[in-house]
Amino acid sequence: MPSPAAARAPLLDWEAWRARTGGAGGRPAPKNRPTQKNRPTQKNRPTQKNRPTQKGRPRSPQEGADDQRADREGAAAKGRRSGRTGVAVLAVAALCALLGGFAAFAATLGGPAPGPAPALSIAPGDVTGTLAPGGTGTAPSDGATAPGGTQPGSPDPSLTPVSEPTAGSVPADHADPFSAAVTGYLAGRAGTVLAAIYDVRTGQTWALGSGRPQPTGSLVKVDILQTLLARQPLGLSAADQARARSMIENNANAPATLLWNQIGRAAGLRSYNASAGLRQTTPSTCLVCAGFGWPGWGLTTTTPADQLLLLRELVNGSSLLSPADRSYVLSLMENVEPDQRWGVSAGVPPGVRVALKNAWVPLTDPGTDWQVNSEGWLSGDGRDYLIAVLTTGNPDEQYGIDTINTLSAILWPAMQ
Repeated sequence: MPSPAAARAPLLDWEAWRARTGGAGGRPAPKNRPTQKNRPTQKNRPTQKNRPTQKGRPRSPQEGADDQRADREGAAAKGRRSGRTGVAVLAVAALCALLGGFAAFAATLGGPAPGPAPALSIAPGDVTGTLAPGGTGTAPSDGATAPGGTQPGSPDPSLTPVSEPTAGSVPADHADPFSAAVTGYLAGRAGTVLAAIYDVRTGQTWALGSGRPQPTGSLVKVDILQTLLARQPLGLSAADQARARSMIENNANAPATLLWNQIGRAAGLRSYNASAGLRQTTPSTCLVCAGFGWPGWGLTTTTPADQLLLLRELVNGSSLLSPADRSYVLSLMENVEPDQRWGVSAGVPPGVRVALKNAWVPLTDPGTDWQVNSEGWLSGDGRDYLIAVLTTGNPDEQYGIDTINTLSAILWPAMQ
């Protein structure tokens, strides 16, 4: 039977275990092992670059498998990086193409870059342009403002720019229309006749006769209206428009007297005329004049040349009157009542545009010295001209009318 000591023998021989494993202080510390104090520093430690390789040591199977796995992982990582780089490049390229497409689309919407605006020109007869000497202009359209239509002083929608005339569209200089036929006819007529013509197409002017300025009679009503419009750039009141219509279309004197007073009488008319370049027109200084039974403004004296300047303000364009104002005055002159459509319109065929104003007044109480005048603008049938005719010393009203009618009938074919 085993002794109690043997029965209590330890299950593990600790001494043998320590001797075999060196654990728990069973193995003496190696000699010459560097301590923490004298261990080589990081500075002197061999680096991966200069560390001795394992070239001479045989590799275990486990190490070979580890190397293969590392190579595969490195290749996969490199592939992932390359894939991400390719995707990034493709994304950038697609974005650039998209932005380029947007830019091209925007360019098509915006249209081509604007170039210099084409210069506007004025075709023969234009009332909207300023006529240089020898130049041309364009007549207002047939839809010019009618009485009571467009408010004077407001923009006129019927006036539009015209295209550039082609080379050779400006007509050549016209021959003098005051031919031997004209002078021969007037040689047999009583009284004194003064006349002038302005060709809107060529800018030429011709004059007939000589003598002192003659009374305007009712021709001054056109001058009064132009002066009124120049003084009221915002347009005429309804009352003034009614007065202007009656004064021009019906040749009424009472409305003319009201507007004469409104413009400042002689001083107002003189100021406007000076701005328009008139030099031979003298406004009457009396409203009730001795020996004259009519309103004194009718004794304003003028010449055909000065009357052409007033008409050119209406037809050629003006810095004094707006296009709407000019169209307004011309529309009234185109609509004079039928019994006043004589004088410079005589011999003119239908379809020609005619804007005119006539005057007839006895200068003496017995009525033996009549002043008969006619002026206007004729445009159409190959002609575009302004004309003013003054006659004095007529034995009666009809005699003066006949003189101007015959003269106009001779001049119409000569102006082609």
